[in-house]
Amino acid sequence: MTAAAQDPYAADRKRMLDEIAQNTRATRLETGRAALGGRVMAAVGKVPRHRFVPAGMERSAYHDRPLPIGSGQTISQPFIVALMTDFMEIKPTDKVLEIGTGSGYQAAVLAELAATVYTIEIVDALGREAAERFRALGYRNIFAKIGDGYQGWPEHAPFDSIMVTAAPREVPQPLIDQLKPGGRLVIPLGAQSGAQTLYLIEKRPDGNVARRAVLAVRFVPLTDKSGRQQ
Repeated sequence: MTAAAQDPYAADRKRMLDEIAQNTRATRLETGRAALGGRVMAAVGKVPRHRFVPAGMERSAYHDRPLPIGSGQTISQPFIVALMTDFMEIKPTDKVLEIGTGSGYQAAVLAELAATVYTIEIVDALGREAAERFRALGYRNIFAKIGDGYQGWPEHAPFDSIMVTAAPREVPQPLIDQLKPGGRLVIPLGAQSGAQTLYLIEKRPDGNVARRAVLAVRFVPLTDKSGRQQ
């Protein structure tokens, strides 16, 4: 059996990784990163992104761009997935929280790096579909629930790092509270109709926080059950 027959997406996946590397170099002045960590790139290269997109879109899965997944939501651009993951600086023993499961792709990438991943999705249908994908792909270290991500998951706090994959107007205080001292929060901020910026927020040992703007981005809004941006 040829390599292409064993993995028909191998060439597409390699092209995606090359494009991520190119985008990383192109944005190095804004992000401070000329290259992403080897563990992060290996995780992005391992996760089968074609399993996280709607049927019929598999051949577009490894293009370096976001794709619609239904319910007004998207699967993020691979470069942004890799960049946000890199900023979390995840260790193999870490417990991480993701707000905005979507299709589950970002959680799967995190699960390749961390000991445990907790992920929350507010859209019922997406949350159920993602949980089934995790089971089918054998991700036993991902714990998913449907709920309001703005409130975090206090029962399992504190977290070594937190990622938010939808944009609120301001940083949710519950997420700051649930972050360990020394932990990192990666989050897009901005109004639904205006400019958004990706921020890295670090919680210092004394509990104070420092924030740094990283890059202009475009995410779906972080909403409550009524659909209003939080």
